[in-house]
Amino acid sequence: MRRRPGIAGLQNAAATRDKFRLVGENVAKVRTDVMQEQLATFRSQLEEFARKHKSDIRKNSVFRQQFHEMCAKVGVDPLASNKGVWAELLGIGDFYYELGVQIVDICIATRSLNGGLIDLLELHKLLCQKRKTDLASLSADDCLRAISKLKVLGSGFEVFSVGKKKLVRSVPTELNKDHNGILELAQARGYVTVEQVEKEFSWSTGRAIDALETLLKEGLAMIDDGHRDGKRRYWFPCVTLNSDAAGGSEGKS
Repeated sequence: MRRRPGIAGLQNAAATRDKFRLVGENVAKVRTDVMQEQLATFRSQLEEFARKHKSDIRKNSVFRQQFHEMCAKVGVDPLASNKGVWAELLGIGDFYYELGVQIVDICIATRSLNGGLIDLLELHKLLCQKRKTDLASLSADDCLRAISKLKVLGSGFEVFSVGKKKLVRSVPTELNKDHNGILELAQARGYVTVEQVEKEFSWSTGRAIDALETLLKEGLAMIDDGHRDGKRRYWFPCVTLNSDAAGGSEGKS
């Protein structure tokens, strides 16, 4: 018959487990200390890199994006505050806050045309025009970073993807899956009809009209009834940046 371990054996086993636990904790602490030391060294080198390449970071949009990616890998956010070492080194905090203000101006100015939904590429182009600068000196990534700082304003400003496009929303409108599907479909020609929506998604007429009328009510669509076929076109200015040619070639047929 197998004998059960005595009290002394149980105590020895517990003591052994405690020793292994302490060894494991010490190893983990050493690893953590080493990693923190390496990160501190890397951040110091990153600051030195920023000082050395300050001009390139501020003037070159591609270089600026690569710099942000390096910062993200070590947990540094140069835009976390417009005060402190990064603001002093680069001044990019003020740069993005300035972009944010200009983006708000553009979104407000175009809201009557697009209902508060604008293509990111269109916003980028308008922002460059407003700043009187070429497209290469300011990237879409810069726009995204500036928009991220606008979240402090509360609901409204958001970037989301519809098909291959990124759209910027500046009004607190809730779009569901049906609405996003219609916006993606409209990218081909800039507009859709009830019949196209029914055929593409196998929806009932009621469902298609309900989704389209909601988008119309929110100011995201415009209607065009001037066609001989009698079919109403729902145009979407927010996705027509690359569709104008297609729309124009169709004519009033």
